[in-house]
Parts: sequence; structure tokens; C-alpha cells
Amino acid sequence: MDEHLKETQLDTCVAYDGSFLKVIKDTVQLPNGQPATREYIPHPGAVVILPVFDDGSILLERQFRYPLRRTFIEFPAGKIDPGEAPLACAKRELLEETGYTASEWHFVCKIHNAIAYSDEFLDIYLARGLQAGERKLDEEEFLDVFKASNDDLLSWINKGDVTDVKTIIGAFWLEKIFAGMWAPKPA
Repeated sequence: MDEHLKETQLDTCVAYDGSFLKVIKDTVQLPNGQPATREYIPHPGAVVILPVFDDGSILLERQFRYPLRRTFIEFPAGKIDPGEAPLACAKRELLEETGYTASEWHFVCKIHNAIAYSDEFLDIYLARGLQAGERKLDEEEFLDVFKASNDDLLSWINKGDVTDVKTIIGAFWLEKIFAGMWAPKPA
């Protein structure tokens, strides 16, 4: 169907290999037959958790993000480890970052957040039946957790105070879920 848009890989090499990120540089043939260069960051994928308390409030985090040199309000999230299933990662990240576990999990959707330069995907999960416990932050991880309403989060998004794409998408999904318009799938 979209063959007239397809780019074909001719050559590939590693342009940069760091401790966290790798950059791949490919030579491709464009649909018109001309060569071009494509650089991208391969990524194992990540998860985002939308933790909802019984009273309808949500659990959020404040975390400093170095590339933009500021603190962001976000939903809990994390990178999938090699061989780890996305749902297992979601459960692990929720506990590590917030100290909470959940008795009910639903798959919300998959998003590709940086399609121009990465193959990264994020699987978004809704977590209910939250039970507090002890956080198990990674050694280099510093963040605060707090409760808010989704209406507050939507207001912060509207004012431009929350700009993290995964959190914005999660808030919009929750708005539809709370209104009974969209239903997540059992995980």
C-alpha cells in the first residue's frame, strides 16, 4: 500500500556508541532512487504508568531532567530491561519510583514519541488498586511523588506548565477513561 514511500537501507554503521545512547547512521535509497543519510537512536522501549487512586486522584512525579535543565511533572515511567516484558517493567518501575503496587493493570496504548530520530516506543498502562509501600529508587534517581487530580494536571498542561509528551497523552487518555468514552484493555 505505501511502497511508493518506502526507503531501503543500503548500508549501516554505528556513528556513536555511548554508555546510554547509540547513534546509527544508515545510507538509504529514497523512493525516487536517490541516496540519503538517516541517523537514529535505537531504543529498547519504555513504559508509562497512569496510577489512579480509588478516589480518582492520580500519582505524579517531579523529576529534574538534565537535557532541559529543569524539573518536570511526569507520570512514572522507565526503560524496559533486556528480556523484560513491558507489563513486568511497569510493575517494577511503579514500585521503584513511587513505592506503590497495583492490584489491577490495563494496557492503554503504544506511542512512538520521537519517530524522526528514534525507534523508541512507550507502552502506557493504567494501574488501579494502589497500595503504598517503600520506594526502591535507582542510585542516580532523585524524584518526588505527589497526588493530584487529573483536572489539575489538564489545567497545568493548558497553562504550559506540563510539557512532557507522555504525561500529556496519559492525561488525555485518563480524561476519556474517566468520562467512560474510552476503555483500556486488560493487561
